[in-house]
Amino acid sequence: MEITYRKHEDFCVPNLLMHGSEPAAYGRFGRMRLKYLKEHRRGTYTTLKTSGQLTHHLNEIDREANEMLRLLIERMAQTQGITEQLKSKNRIAWVGAMNNIRSAAEEQVCCDLIFS
Repeated sequence: MEITYRKHEDFCVPNLLMHGSEPAAYGRFGRMRLKYLKEHRRGTYTTLKTSGQLTHHLNEIDREANEMLRLLIERMAQTQGITEQLKSKNRIAWVGAMNNIRSAAEEQVCCDLIFS
């Protein structure tokens, strides 16, 4: 591997660029995973960071977590009989039930994807 340098004042600086890196498009779950890796899985974090795969990993985890959350919410709402009819009849009960379902689904996603 050949490294090129550029002159900066009295010293030379290597021209190091990451090729093919994807943009960071991750959201809440990606940030949670990043924090978890930094605090509890330093080896994995360092390996992903030095190999240039950290951003890809976080984007993928965020995408998977959001998809899993969506599917879990749909299944849990269907299982518990939370329908659009309930929403139109008793909005407060529907909101409470959906909040409970969302909390349970988020906890499951965190256990299965983020903190594993």
